Amino acid sequence: MTNERNAAYPNGLRTWIDGTLYADPAEARVPATDHGLVAGDGVFEVLRVTPKGPFAPTRHLARLQRSAQRLGLPEPDLDLIRRGIDEVSADRSDWELPEGRLRITYTGGLGPLGSHRTQHTPMVLISAEPCEMPAETDRIITLPWTRNVQGAMTWVKTTSYGENVRALAYARDRGCGEGIFVNTEGHVAEGTGANIFFVLDGVITTPTIDSGALDGITRALVLEWFDGIVERDVTLAEAQAAEEVFLTSSTRDVQGIAAWDHHEWPAPGPVARRLRPEFKRLAGLDLDP
Repeated sequence: MTNERNAAYPNGLRTWIDGTLYADPAEARVPATDHGLVAGDGVFEVLRVTPKGPFAPTRHLARLQRSAQRLGLPEPDLDLIRRGIDEVSADRSDWELPEGRLRITYTGGLGPLGSHRTQHTPMVLISAEPCEMPAETDRIITLPWTRNVQGAMTWVKTTSYGENVRALAYARDRGCGEGIFVNTEGHVAEGTGANIFFVLDGVITTPTIDSGALDGITRALVLEWFDGIVERDVTLAEAQAAEEVFLTSSTRDVQGIAAWDHHEWPAPGPVARRLRPEFKRLAGLDLDP
């Protein structure tokens, strides 16, 4: 039976588009004039898929809704999207890894070969696949580009992700797993796909959302579940003088940082060692906190 499932779902990948689940991902096709493809006119979310199922779907759907509103897209049908989430993640018995990721993509639908948006029905695409989770520690590098705190796409998790793709490639070309943006006002903002935390004089500190950082789901849970964390603007020099640095994201949970540019720390540090297992324990108590 497992072999049959593997044949039906190559590499365990499931894809669902506008209500249809495709056994063969090659058959799950997006029209050439979809405005998400043509102009990056879309938003997305990536959920962690635990052995129990997708984690924190309600929070992710709320952020998808906010992103769509900020981009000017029609209100997404959250009931339809929940159905798609259930269908692509229902049977994972063929997955060779215990965890994975699920991506929801919501686009402007059919449109012209330009930036102008027409009033077509949006498209919803949901895919899930098994994947390895990142290591407990990593290295980061400061990026040569800044995060705009006043851009039209600030705080929008948009499919116009070219800047992040370029930035992550820059980091990986230099032996790092993530790159860190400083914003246009000289404060540390975020990574290409992660929020950042520092331990400064014993206090866990993270940049404010006003820094241009995305309001990460894991970031929000860390702030809710652990006391004494401060949100404030932090300069690059101040951040790199921290006693400890760690990242958070939906696929990382809490990840210690061993090096940032020319600065190094024993990693994971004591705070990350404390938060990482406790975050996993609390997440295991409620699949949709």
